[in-house]
Amino acid sequence: MLKNLIRSSIPEPLMGAYHYMLARLAACWFRHPSRELIVIGVTGTNGKSSTTQFIGRLLESAGERVGWTTTASFKVGDHEWVNDKKMTMLGRFQTQKRLREMVEAGCRYAIIETSSQGIVQSRHIGIHYDVVAFTNLTPEHIESHGGFENYKNAKGKLFEYLHRLPRKTIGGEEIEKTIVVNLDDAYAEYFLSFKADRYAGVTWKGVSPEFIQHLNTTPIQAQNVAFEGSCTTFSLGDKTMHFKPIGRFQLENILVAIGTLLSLGVKEEVIQRGVESLEPVPGRMEQIVEGQPFSIIVDYAYEPASLNAVYEAIALIPYRRLIHITGSAGGGRDVARRKLLGALAGGHADIVIVANEDPYDEDPMQIIDDVADAVVLAGKRDGVDLYRILDRQEAIDFAMKIAEPDDLVLITGKGSEPVMAVAQGKKIPWDDRVATRKALQKHHARYERI
Repeated sequence: MLKNLIRSSIPEPLMGAYHYMLARLAACWFRHPSRELIVIGVTGTNGKSSTTQFIGRLLESAGERVGWTTTASFKVGDHEWVNDKKMTMLGRFQTQKRLREMVEAGCRYAIIETSSQGIVQSRHIGIHYDVVAFTNLTPEHIESHGGFENYKNAKGKLFEYLHRLPRKTIGGEEIEKTIVVNLDDAYAEYFLSFKADRYAGVTWKGVSPEFIQHLNTTPIQAQNVAFEGSCTTFSLGDKTMHFKPIGRFQLENILVAIGTLLSLGVKEEVIQRGVESLEPVPGRMEQIVEGQPFSIIVDYAYEPASLNAVYEAIALIPYRRLIHITGSAGGGRDVARRKLLGALAGGHADIVIVANEDPYDEDPMQIIDDVADAVVLAGKRDGVDLYRILDRQEAIDFAMKIAEPDDLVLITGKGSEPVMAVAQGKKIPWDDRVATRKALQKHHARYERI
């Protein structure tokens, strides 16, 4: 309430200064904890949470003590818990508090998922980054930024900020400022254009000789890539790695993580052991297995590019019919994407169920209709292969009821989120995975007869 009052009393042109000064105050209040840590920032449109956690897990497998903040979870040393804040990047005081907790827990590394909105609001100021890693860039959040170029430039401010920060000495070692980039993304060259002490570029598709000249470094290239329904296999040099999370997008995420660790001096054989021990990140292509005669996957994908990547990944899994539960967020969040999500679902799934997701203060049924009307345009018919169900639990119950042996039920939009954002700023407890297991239990007797 006090925060809203302060914001409402500050003229819009002064908001930038307010955000900046608040960030500086927060860092000072907690005694600049990031100066005592090696800080890795992960940014991009998709894959930030997975990449952040992959980096953290790989560092742990190398014997390091780490902390992280992501859309999905928080970690401070041995303590890990779910992010229920509905924020990718926490407010300045909360972030600095977490960083101070990491220092006190004996962490050497902090990995911060860094969002474009957080950068615009100066939440990155006062965090002394050492490495910044870029996953990918697609047209997302452009309404809140006023266009794609503004969105891209907001990301770029983090890379510009990195170079302005002084080098640290941690444990007697000087830490170089490093940029790690997914070279397979169309905007890789833009993010490599910022100054740094060193660069690491990762690829599995390969890059042209002309592009390599701009890198100032030899690309880290995955070869012999094989995508399968159970894992992805690839090799780096003479090391062959089996990676359990499936799909092209997860390969690109783990390559960014590997590039980050190599830039920090971690040996390839240590990375190899870590990669092979990695499990899928909760809520990201997470399979629910409770003895049912069909497959269920829960994923966070909530925008067109990430949903396309999910469709690409599930193509590796054999199934008879695809039943897709989808929706879209409210609160003015990229309203234009609703038609795109509906068109994608209508074109890929055999049966589409459009349900409530995170309506915020919008009419949830209007959001459902916005998505479902696009599904109709893709050829689906209401009551035949398209269903509009307001209650998300009811929607999941219905999917479990109609699913037949060898079908695949795909539930997207929330992943492992533990809350649903509704009107008047309220957050109600919710978890797609819990709701799915509840529905499976309800229909358990029917599955035994199949």
